Amino acid sequence: MTRFTVLPDPAAVAVATADRFVATARRAIEERGIFRVALSGGGTPKQVYPLLLEPERRDAVDWSRVEFFWGDERAVPPDHPDSNFGVAYGMLISQLPGVRQDRIHRMPAEAPELDAAALSHESELRLAFGARGSEPPAFDLVWLGMGPDGHTASLFPGSEALHEAERWVVGNWAPEQESWRMTFTFPVLNAARDVIVVVTGADKADAIRQIRAGGSDLPAARVDGPQVEWLIDAAAAGEANGA
Repeated sequence: MTRFTVLPDPAAVAVATADRFVATARRAIEERGIFRVALSGGGTPKQVYPLLLEPERRDAVDWSRVEFFWGDERAVPPDHPDSNFGVAYGMLISQLPGVRQDRIHRMPAEAPELDAAALSHESELRLAFGARGSEPPAFDLVWLGMGPDGHTASLFPGSEALHEAERWVVGNWAPEQESWRMTFTFPVLNAARDVIVVVTGADKADAIRQIRAGGSDLPAARVDGPQVEWLIDAAAAGEANGA
């Protein structure tokens, strides 16, 4: 099931994302004893992380029962300002109470042998989830964004990883950025119990319009797990008052 929720502005989208994160975490911990989440990259999480640190949200979650992953990563060291891990760790994880270091699973995308590193990270996923066989792990929440070109995670239009049906983690070339990335593949994204795709800005409106119309071949349109909610602002929805 896919639905679109349009909110007035980026601030409202950030609040809705933070509240959805906390509610999903609490439900997963109550039902399964652990909350496994794949965090997003891009700019929007930087607006959400401070909200998760506000006492009413921070204190609502048992962070010792949260296991952190990332949907994709740039080929940079973890202390680089462009690192999705680095941003999340500095702005959020390092400031949360009770987080277990063995439940933080950074993508080693800066490794010189990217394919071997992706295979290693896939093995780490298998161990964390106790996965056997070929069935992908079921994350409690996958948090995604989308670029103006319709890419999500590091699954770019025209890129090789769009066709991957077996591997869970791969290296993928980002054509417009002319750089390598590491990314989860569609089998993992679409196996998640819950997915939120968080999108703001008028530069995304054309891609959103295509996806909402149906039949789009943009990468983000292929996210179709059991429950997918798009949290978008009025500008991304192409509404006049958000332009």
